[in-house]
Amino acid sequence: MQIKKLRIFLTSIGALTPLLCSVPQQASATPVYARQTGFSCAACHFEQFPLLNAFGRSFKANGYTDSGLGKQAKIEDDNLSLPSTLNASFVSKLRYQKTNGTATTVDAGPNNYGNISFPDEAFLVIGGRVSKNIGFEVGLSVVPQDVTDGKILTEFKMPVMTKVDDFTLSAIPFTTSSQGPAYGFELLNTGAVEFARAFENAEETSAQQYLGTAHAASGVALVVYHKYGYINYTPYVMTQGNFGIKQPLNYIRGVVTPKIGDWDLGAGVQIWTGESKVKYVDNATSTFTTKEEHADAWAFDLQGQGKIGNLPLGLYATYGKAGKTIDPLDQNAYNDSTTGDKKVWTISGMLGVIPDRLALGAGYRKANTGQGSADSDDAVTLGLAFMPARNIQFQLNHSFYMGDTHTSDNGKNLTTLVLYSAF
Repeated sequence: MQIKKLRIFLTSIGALTPLLCSVPQQASATPVYARQTGFSCAACHFEQFPLLNAFGRSFKANGYTDSGLGKQAKIEDDNLSLPSTLNASFVSKLRYQKTNGTATTVDAGPNNYGNISFPDEAFLVIGGRVSKNIGFEVGLSVVPQDVTDGKILTEFKMPVMTKVDDFTLSAIPFTTSSQGPAYGFELLNTGAVEFARAFENAEETSAQQYLGTAHAASGVALVVYHKYGYINYTPYVMTQGNFGIKQPLNYIRGVVTPKIGDWDLGAGVQIWTGESKVKYVDNATSTFTTKEEHADAWAFDLQGQGKIGNLPLGLYATYGKAGKTIDPLDQNAYNDSTTGDKKVWTISGMLGVIPDRLALGAGYRKANTGQGSADSDDAVTLGLAFMPARNIQFQLNHSFYMGDTHTSDNGKNLTTLVLYSAF
């Protein structure tokens, strides 16, 4: 049955390809930083956004301060250097998801019926150069539910850096409503931070996202960067807004980024560890409340980006593990099971069959939830990414689930359609 569905899906992709290729191609630039630098988005991104290439990593590592081609005027003084224009863009993601389950519960029902998120994401991005050694990025959500819940500030960071020989030293205060502590500083495309991945179906193609490392977080990323790698130590808490902190959690990230021939390679490790104690005002009860969090997880990831002939190819592999909860009163934020460890590995790839325009991909996940003896949660994902313009992307993902976790109630297949734009 699964083989038949796989054949139907591949046939559908083949039928769609001529239609997709008939859409006029444009060469629009990624808005915020392209406006500042004068570079096309192809300068920073590998095959499809938001995937970064080596130049894009350098621009991000240097705090978004590069003036690029110098086409945009700057206001400068002895201790001032910023663009004459406040650069901004609007980012939106419209998404449709359909599972083939039979349940009509609050959790499973919408996706089994066919769930439309219009929008799934919609936010105003403002960012760029503040001074020679300081940059910033701000994301303001206009999704109705976020506005209602008071979650308008989705992201904020302000990299402050200095150069010592070939090294860049940075302190990056940040807050995010959904990206986790990796949002402070991350350069690989493996899903180490939720936004940076090749496939829309994140938990099916990234171990880090399967572990649940994308969440509200605030902290300061302390980074030592070189073009061949970086080290990041980030004290963080799992919250936003006003709070008192007695003890933070710890996020540690190490990455090497060698280049072999025309291949841009990357390998890294991530560690989430520690106990946090945070005090905040509970608006519901108007009381001062202590919130404690425990983190115990790690991940390893690899990427290779290059070409097979004239076709761009991105390869990504990840492994992650979150230890089981020892004390039910002190749960591991990344695995609440007291039975076993949560373990997962993934491998995926995207091939640009029409470079910079149409890419086809596939991924495989092998996972155990840690919830008991019947906890296998494997998946095969097929994907298509089409870019009618540099800053507009259509994605089609389809995942087939195998193992014990997915039942006929919640469905053994997931289809996702996404229209992503930034202008």
